[in-house]
Amino acid sequence: MSNYNTRIIAKLEIKSDNVVKPVHFEGLRRVGDPQILANKYYSQGADELIYIDIVSSLYGREISYNQLKETSRDIFIPLIAGGGVSSLDDCKNLFEAGADKISINTFALQQNPKIINDTAKIFGSQAVVVNIESRYCDGAWECFSDNGRIPSGKNVLDWAKEVEDRGSGEILLQSIDMDGRKKGFDLDLINEVINNVQIPVIVASGAGSIKHIIDLIKDCKPSGIALSSLLHYNYLDISEIKENIYNEFR
Repeated sequence: MSNYNTRIIAKLEIKSDNVVKPVHFEGLRRVGDPQILANKYYSQGADELIYIDIVSSLYGREISYNQLKETSRDIFIPLIAGGGVSSLDDCKNLFEAGADKISINTFALQQNPKIINDTAKIFGSQAVVVNIESRYCDGAWECFSDNGRIPSGKNVLDWAKEVEDRGSGEILLQSIDMDGRKKGFDLDLINEVINNVQIPVIVASGAGSIKHIIDLIKDCKPSGIALSSLLHYNYLDISEIKENIYNEFR
């Protein structure tokens, strides 16, 4: 059962007061209330929860700390939260609202990567998760930000190594190409990133079946798998997923 250490994580993508689900990070569809869904996935046995306001950087506005407080109130598992993080004060506010880890992307990628160093120094590397939004362009994977809208010109593998060197304790790796399609994960991308760094990598984007999840664990051994469509649309629940993984690797 050496491969059964992979965490099963529910990912909540937030716009305004709602959990939404895009496809290729576009065409947002409203799927539910954050607090209701968080409690649902917690009761199903999620190992962690990801809560990201996916438009706060794009619109230049703060995340709703009150909503995060409500969402995290009855959740007693690690919670990763982010959206528009550009200062240590933003991090402090997220921790006070219930976050255990902070997700950073746009500001570090597009403006000042030193925020990773500063956040890790003040709060500890274990509390810093860098969100990498990847798209395959001209023979290589490029980092994007603002919910997959804005290119950076930075290579995903180079950036993954840099954020590790700057003190990030974990990476959330998302594929714009596979997002919301439910046709499987980008195993080539995932293997390249996992083999390029020493820190844990949470993988998202592409799960459409138990087989996709099992194949991902066998081929890539990620630290965590973040799921959204499969859970939001009730194709599978977390307890069912965990039971299948247990039976596969026992």
